[in-house]
Amino acid sequence: MAESGYPVSIKGVLVRDDRVLLVHNERDEWELPGGRIERGETPEQTVAREITEETGLSVDVAEILDAWVYHIAVANKDVFIVTYGCTTTSAAAPVLSHEHSRVAEFAEHEVPRLRMPEGYKRSIATWFDRLRTSVTAR
Repeated sequence: MAESGYPVSIKGVLVRDDRVLLVHNERDEWELPGGRIERGETPEQTVAREITEETGLSVDVAEILDAWVYHIAVANKDVFIVTYGCTTTSAAAPVLSHEHSRVAEFAEHEVPRLRMPEGYKRSIATWFDRLRTSVTAR
């Protein structure tokens, strides 16, 4: 029987010290850390667990940023992506997991030139904007 619907991937935009945390995948792209929902989890629990598994950092999930269907051309498949803005109080360096080839943090102005899906770039820009707004609103 054919699978109906799309696989879902929950991703987190973690900004600290004005830099966004990204991981590098097997398609030679930078992406947001995250993954699939496990049975019994909320999307917020998923993104917090996945970021910890992929980078060793614990996070607080603040709010949903965006959702869209992403077509992965090399795999000829579609994935429903949901992104959340996240924060952390950790000053620890991110730790690379077995799932990715690299982990790094980038300044906002560096993101547009990275090889990465446009939806991720849009979510990163949205979270930087919201963080700036919340700081100026205080």
